[in-house]
Formats: sequence, structure tokens, C-alpha cells
Amino acid sequence: MSTAARAAAGPPQPGGFRRLWRVLRQLFHEATGAVFAVLALGWLNAALRAWTRDVARWLIGIAVAVALLFLFFAVTSFQKARRL
Repeated sequence: MSTAARAAAGPPQPGGFRRLWRVLRQLFHEATGAVFAVLALGWLNAALRAWTRDVARWLIGIAVAVALLFLFFAVTSFQKARRL
């Protein structure tokens, strides 16, 4: 293979430990994002149950705020996994 063909093909793929490390980091970020998404659903469920039981509105607001925070963490974790 000529050097011009190699240059057109792009940079070489990482091999060995670097490739494994990249895959493990991506898997970690995806798993973390999934855990945060499940936690966000749990907090939203708690907020909905509190809403139907006529609990104080500030408690519902806190549950929704925590759910939104977890949802933000989930989205950013999935984005970081995609950038790797």
C-alpha cells in the first residue's frame, strides 16, 4: 500500500490497551447515563405520587428539581460517551 493511500485512509486505529480503555470508558459513561435516567424516572414517579396525594407543593418541586438534575446528568453522560 502506498503512503498516499494510507494518508487518504485516515489515522490508524488505536490497538491493544488504548482500544480496550476507550471501550471501557464509553461503557462506563453509557452505564452511568442509564443509571441516572432510571433515577430520574424514580424521582418523577415520586413527584407524581406526591401530586396525587396532595402533598405540599415545595416537596413536589424538590422532587421535580432532583429529577431534572438527574436527567441532565444522564444526557451529558450519554453525550460524553458518544464523543469518545
